[in-house]
Amino acid sequence: MTATIPAPPHGYDDLGRLMSLMTGDEKHGPAATSTLDALWVLYDRVLRVSPGTVDAPGRDRFLLSKGHGPMAYYAVLAARGFFGEELLPGFGAYDSPLGHHPDRLLVPGAEIGSGSLGHGLPLAVGSALGLRAQGLTDPRVWVLTGDAELDEGSNHEAIAFAGPAGLDQLHTVVIDNASATHGRRGGIAARFEAAGWSVRTVDGRDHEALCTAFTAPHPGRPHAVIACVAPKG
Repeated sequence: MTATIPAPPHGYDDLGRLMSLMTGDEKHGPAATSTLDALWVLYDRVLRVSPGTVDAPGRDRFLLSKGHGPMAYYAVLAARGFFGEELLPGFGAYDSPLGHHPDRLLVPGAEIGSGSLGHGLPLAVGSALGLRAQGLTDPRVWVLTGDAELDEGSNHEAIAFAGPAGLDQLHTVVIDNASATHGRRGGIAARFEAAGWSVRTVDGRDHEALCTAFTAPHPGRPHAVIACVAPKG
C-alpha cells in the first residue's frame, strides 16, 4: 500500500504572514520580496524535491545565489514543510538556524551557503557537471540570482561555459529589479542568448507566466528565465 504524503501546511496566501514573523535588523526586505513569487512557483509546481527527499540522489537541486535577502526563501521553505514556522521569529538571532545568509548545514533543504554575490551560478554549473559525471541525467539544477550579481566576472565565465557545454540540466532564474550597476546591450536575455542558452523573459509576479517559462523545453541547452520585477515606490 502506498503511504499517504501529507499536504504542505501552508499556501501562497500564508507567505505574507510567515514573512511578518521575521523581525529585526538586516532583513533586506526588497531583496527578499522581489524573489517571493518565483520561489513559490518553483517549490509549488516545478521542483522535484520535498522534505522527505532532501538527500535523495535523484532530487532536483535549488541553489539560492541571492542569499543576502533570504526571508522569502525561509517563508517558502516553511510553507512547504521543510521546517516548522516556529523557527521564523528567531530569524537572525545568535542561536537560530535561520541566519541573515542561509547556511546549508543549518537550514533544512538548503543546498548551499550563500550571500556573497556571484557564487551561485558557478556552483550550479559545477553541480550540473557533477550530476552528468555520475550518470544522473534526470535531476535538474536550479539557481536563483539577482540582476546585480551578473556584474560579477564569475557569472560571465559560468554563462559562457554552460552554453557550449550543453548543460541542459541547468536552469537559471534572474530576478531583474533594475538594480544592476552596468547595463547590457540588448538586456540581460541577450547575454545568455549570445552564449547559447535558451531564454524566456516574463513578468516576475505572474505565476502562470513563470510556470510556463520554467517548464519550457530546451533540449541540449541550459535555460534562463529573466523574471522582471518592477521596483516598488
